[in-house]
Amino acid sequence: MRIVITGALGHIGSRLIRELAVAFPGDDIVMVDNLATERYVSLYDLPAAGHYEFIEADILMADLARLFEGADAVIHLAAVTHAGPGEPQSEMRRVNVRGTELVAQACLATGSALLFPSTTSVYGTPDGVVTEDCPPDELRPQSPYATWKLESEMFLRGLAADGLRFVIFRMGTIFGPSPGMRFHTAVNQFCWRAVARQPLEVWRTASHQYRPYLDLADAVRAMAFVLERRQFDGRVYNVLSVNATVEQVVEVLSGYVPDVRISYVDSPLMNDLSYRVDSRRFADLGFTFTGTLARGIGDTVAMLTGARSPMTAGPDRQPR
Repeated sequence: MRIVITGALGHIGSRLIRELAVAFPGDDIVMVDNLATERYVSLYDLPAAGHYEFIEADILMADLARLFEGADAVIHLAAVTHAGPGEPQSEMRRVNVRGTELVAQACLATGSALLFPSTTSVYGTPDGVVTEDCPPDELRPQSPYATWKLESEMFLRGLAADGLRFVIFRMGTIFGPSPGMRFHTAVNQFCWRAVARQPLEVWRTASHQYRPYLDLADAVRAMAFVLERRQFDGRVYNVLSVNATVEQVVEVLSGYVPDVRISYVDSPLMNDLSYRVDSRRFADLGFTFTGTLARGIGDTVAMLTGARSPMTAGPDRQPR
């Protein structure tokens, strides 16, 4: 099998390229990345079982049909999740929306299947549990990034009639370590701030509100699961490990890092939003979510402190 991953050196991709080599030893893994975030470290110490090829390319300018030629599947991770200093939102939208359109059109031209990671942030229900079949009024993206993901989902559906084979993952907020790790999302940011003895900034109105989270280990296993089953059925699947509150996240983290400090800040946003996401559709395919906050936080703290993970150091090792 030949698998192409765009954005291959990022937070998700840098772990995925390693896990795919274990899951599909001997298969071709083509890593496409523009190195804008300079995650060169993601290319080091790759498993010997993988047949790797790295291509430095920008999805907005590259000849994607040539890059995807012969690919059984493309996993499109290339995206900009938040603006850097002075970066306009119009450029972010261009990468996220136009970039996805170009990737999808190249997949259609080459016959490659597409796995598209979207986000559970497309949901905006004020309460309760939400599924993939929720009514349109519960699709209220909570950020420009989520809006662009939803727009891209609609574009992919439009290409289904032309023969595009794809699957959409609405993924919970990622947590857990990787070689190309980022710390801009809630759990990972809390981990590094706690280890650095910095206060955790928590919205005062959000500490008891539920959000969906996805252990990175579950995320890469789910992608491998789809590749193995050729599950490119044009459907949307919620992919998440746990629905949890910020209070629960902090409670788990405090078991690994003593004396966690919290700084509550006021925010006019998210006052009414507390919802849980249902992942049974994906589980019904035969996939088991095994990720937990304890494992992901424990592994992340262990990485940051240079210690062995409390979750893998033996049965007698427990959080403090």
